[in-house]
Amino acid sequence: MTPPPPRVLVVDDERYLADLVATALRYEGFETAVASTAAEARTTSFAPDLLVLDVVLPDGSGIDLCRELRRTGQRAPVVFLTARDATEDKITGLTAGGDDYVTKPFSIEELVVRVRAVLRRTRPGEWPGERLRFADLEVDEDAHTVRRHGEPIDLTPTEFKLLRYLVANAGRVRSKRQILDHVWEYDFGGNDGVVQTYISYLRRKVDAFDPPLIHTVPRVGYVVRLPENRPPRPGRA
Repeated sequence: MTPPPPRVLVVDDERYLADLVATALRYEGFETAVASTAAEARTTSFAPDLLVLDVVLPDGSGIDLCRELRRTGQRAPVVFLTARDATEDKITGLTAGGDDYVTKPFSIEELVVRVRAVLRRTRPGEWPGERLRFADLEVDEDAHTVRRHGEPIDLTPTEFKLLRYLVANAGRVRSKRQILDHVWEYDFGGNDGVVQTYISYLRRKVDAFDPPLIHTVPRVGYVVRLPENRPPRPGRA
């Protein structure tokens, strides 16, 4: 029997954004509902498997709402949305019972990947991952494999997380700080030079094929995209 789709409640007072997120998640196979306030989230009859929860709501704090849910025994994981990107804010959200933290502005692709990752981590075996594709590159989350032009590429766990994050945000430049937060997460104690090191590792493996997909934007960060005015061509460089 096919398991029911995971249910996601999107709580955000920016109605356009909430509807956009809910629609994107429905397109990816989730069942969704939307609430604009903490009060609506408390009283909805929709029983979510996960909440996408804005930190700032018109009638209170999403972090306080998360604490309240945890006190009352509700264990549905929470992915916070916020315009705040300070490490202290992220730690506050996570210690309140949140499971992940996405900073606005964000790509819908990234949010979907992180929602799936949280569900797999908190409810292992119930919901599968997905395959991310860009040009001739394929990242299979369930199998933990990477292929270009159908050929396997052997990556370490950290290289895999880094590539998955970049591919989920294909076309969007990610800074070293954003990469550290999302790949090494919040307890990383080193400097951002580790990002440059792992980008070089990835390039040796992923960009051994032509055309190169991992690009540096000077003084900004890194992005997965096709070279300008150059169509993809399979094979090794």
